[in-house]
Amino acid sequence: MVDTVSRKSGILNTEDIAQITGRGTTAERVLEQIEILKSGVEPVRLIKPATIGDGITALKDEEIDRLEAAYDHRRNSFRPLKFVPASGAASRMFKSLIELFDELTRRGGGKEEAMEEKRGGRGERERETVSTLNDNIRSFAFTEDLARVMRLAGESLDRALEARDWRLILDYLLNPKGLNYARIPKGMVKLHRYLPGGTTRTAFEEHLVEAIHYARGSDDVARVHFTLPPNMENMVKEHLEDARSQYEREGVKLRISCSIQDPATDTIAVDVENAPFRDRAGRLLFRPGGHGALLHNLNELREDGENRGDVIFIKNIDNVVPDRLKPTTLRYKKALGGYLMEIRDKVREFMSALSESAVDAVTIEKALQFCREMRFVEPEEGAGGESKGAAASYLKRVLNRPIRVCGVVRNAGEPGGGPFWIRKGDGEASLQIVESAEVDLKDPSQLEVWRSGTHFNPVDIICSTTDYRNKPFDLFEFRDPGRFFISVKSSGGREVKVLEFPGLWNGGMAYWNTVFVEVPLTTFSPVKSVFDLLKEEHLPHG
Repeated sequence: MVDTVSRKSGILNTEDIAQITGRGTTAERVLEQIEILKSGVEPVRLIKPATIGDGITALKDEEIDRLEAAYDHRRNSFRPLKFVPASGAASRMFKSLIELFDELTRRGGGKEEAMEEKRGGRGERERETVSTLNDNIRSFAFTEDLARVMRLAGESLDRALEARDWRLILDYLLNPKGLNYARIPKGMVKLHRYLPGGTTRTAFEEHLVEAIHYARGSDDVARVHFTLPPNMENMVKEHLEDARSQYEREGVKLRISCSIQDPATDTIAVDVENAPFRDRAGRLLFRPGGHGALLHNLNELREDGENRGDVIFIKNIDNVVPDRLKPTTLRYKKALGGYLMEIRDKVREFMSALSESAVDAVTIEKALQFCREMRFVEPEEGAGGESKGAAASYLKRVLNRPIRVCGVVRNAGEPGGGPFWIRKGDGEASLQIVESAEVDLKDPSQLEVWRSGTHFNPVDIICSTTDYRNKPFDLFEFRDPGRFFISVKSSGGREVKVLEFPGLWNGGMAYWNTVFVEVPLTTFSPVKSVFDLLKEEHLPHG
């Protein structure tokens, strides 16, 4: 069948099919991806931004206190899991330093003087990078490690700094002869130094410290799952095992599990004519399918024995703070967890009642009112038809979905997605996290709605992935397959179009029941660039 499909398409040959099946996917899927790349993706239609009182809840201090206490009190009734997307390499974080190293190497000089001929543009940016390094190199948590690897190689960081030999310094910081920070997983970069004593922690370690506080279940085990880059599992697992023994404390154990983004979720790339892109050897080019491919990893945890969780905390690898700033983060994590439990209890209560053979009108009206209050949908009066049976069926369809409570922060100009009301294909209004790449910003009306957004998604999500009978949902049933991303990249100096799956917290969770809650900006401190580590919240105190 595969050969027949591909031959009829005239696109794939026998060698292509062998390559495709060797990756764990099928020719049909690849042809579907090519069709999407050809036809494009319909943009999301924004209705209005979610705002306080209209899609976003602002909890009062006394409510936060109550929900935090409720979460702690009920931890024996569920199994929490912390899920951390950590598949990215640190190369993007060190992009400006990689560019500086490449330029110094190209010009054959290691020192600042090598850049003096360049004026404006990139040259100016490089001089700014050098100036920032000159002023702050000793503020980074990884500087002692850098000095150590240079010393072991017979070099001296102090002498290199005095000589302003930035090519030598960056060589040992970025490349395999030293710390290899241009290639290792982002989670292994040392982010924070603690005083007194000067101990340091990586992003992986900071997540383990957090997990001890809010991902501890009834068995006194805190479960953490990291998604890792391929070919780096052994390095990361060794680091995590060393860290685990350091951060476990009396009465609380850490159980760490890991997975990689399945190569079968990689997607085909096409050229400017929408034909499959081929390298010089004539082989198809596949690229990772974006963080939306991690829906597969999350779905697998439904049945993963000791590593599964029925309440799942999702947070990006780079959004961590030192201990002195953790109390606010921990307080809101638990409060959002408590809020999720209250919502889930109510959903399960209604689902049980609606599944009875005889459903009374009072229960139906209360369930409809609950859906309106939680903003799961915007049901019209009489939704589901006139009969109680039709109304009950409608409500069960609405309620019997995974649930997520998403913390959102005031928009402070960070790039990325935010909470909006959108129009779904069935005409219903729906609360969604939307990325700018999903919106037609050339449409003035859509641009106006986008710019009026008040909040930002910091990927602070607490999920319930089991139904009212405690049976795991198949999360793929609640993905919007139409919300792919198409972007333009380069390969070997040639332009390629690439496809990414609907984002994990965008289209990947499109048909979940979603609640947005405002959280303080102090709970959001991402490290996107190495120079973000120079912000006050990441610097050592004491």
